Amino acid sequence: MLILENTAALPREDCPLASAHGRVLRADIRADRDLPPFDRVTLDGYALRAAAVAAGVRAFRVQAVQAAGMRAFMLGPAPDACIEIMTGAVVPDGADCVVPYEETSRDGATMTLTGRAEALTAGHAIHSRGSDHRAGDLIVRSGMRLTGREIAVAAACGCATVAVSHRPKIAVISTGDELVEVGTAVAPHQIRRSNDLAIRASLAAAGYPGAERFHLRDVRHEIEHRLWHILAEFDVVLVTGGVSKGKFDYLPAELDRLGVKKVFQGVAQRPGKPLWFGVSPRHTPVFALPGNPVSAFTCLHRYVLPALAHASGLAPIPPTVVALAQPVTFKPPLAYFLPVKLSRGPHAEPLATPDPSNTSGDFAGLIGSDGFVELPAETSEFPAGTLAPFHPWL
Repeated sequence: MLILENTAALPREDCPLASAHGRVLRADIRADRDLPPFDRVTLDGYALRAAAVAAGVRAFRVQAVQAAGMRAFMLGPAPDACIEIMTGAVVPDGADCVVPYEETSRDGATMTLTGRAEALTAGHAIHSRGSDHRAGDLIVRSGMRLTGREIAVAAACGCATVAVSHRPKIAVISTGDELVEVGTAVAPHQIRRSNDLAIRASLAAAGYPGAERFHLRDVRHEIEHRLWHILAEFDVVLVTGGVSKGKFDYLPAELDRLGVKKVFQGVAQRPGKPLWFGVSPRHTPVFALPGNPVSAFTCLHRYVLPALAHASGLAPIPPTVVALAQPVTFKPPLAYFLPVKLSRGPHAEPLATPDPSNTSGDFAGLIGSDGFVELPAETSEFPAGTLAPFHPWL
């Protein structure tokens, strides 16, 4: 794909583990020691020898109490010796099983078994050293987006910092004289800015928070001046509007004047046909999305977010495939990005019910839909049951 071929990998950087949630891992995490690192008790009770129980011993003398975090005691040599033990503690030297409190009674220093003694075999209620992973085992591969699970593993392996992808500095630019900020008065001929806020929110949900918003009027010299500074400062530039064939669509020409190499302009798809993509002299990817809200939002999910994932080193995720719940007819020779609602069929199979917006300007029409399916341009009739890749909204 042209976009991926022209999107450079983001640099890697070290990140404190406490700040790593949501970042993309760029170096494998391996066990620095056996996990668990010792034979670990899995319940509260008494540690003793299984052979003593097998030999008929039922009353035991409690010689000590051992909590988690304490050095292991040595179990005395007498067959009736036992140690009161807590969950997470190291198994005492000489003991090989643990009986839970619920299966015992206690009278002073004497513990008596009251449960099924035959269940107390060697290894009972013990999490053996290295039974999860051995020292050196690869546990978390590079390319994962870090969640609480991976962070827990990294902490257990002693990774106070982890190597992650740099979070790109992203500019989101709205263009057009008709746009006004949300909190200001709006005239009958004006519309409130929504594209940049929607895009910024979806970027944050995808793991790229903090995108900065800009507004450029349809004034050539203003576009040239401000765009030069934005291209010099940001790692990724997203523009909405100004890329069609209108008389005041100055953006493609100004991008060219600023040295941004056009990779392509226009894609055989609906919505989002005017999509423009290029790369600046400092290798900044520039996405010029259509101004219509549905088109911009769809192109963001279909092209921009996958490009950011690729640049971040995120491991490829197989697309979700769903079946159309209803037949669809789409005559133009264009790929069709059709908003859908998801449901489940009689055998729990994922189904997609078409839920198209009224027009590409009908952002409110996306409310209630879960994402869109991608239907190929080569076909115009899609019967119910047709399988198609699904892209969820973020």
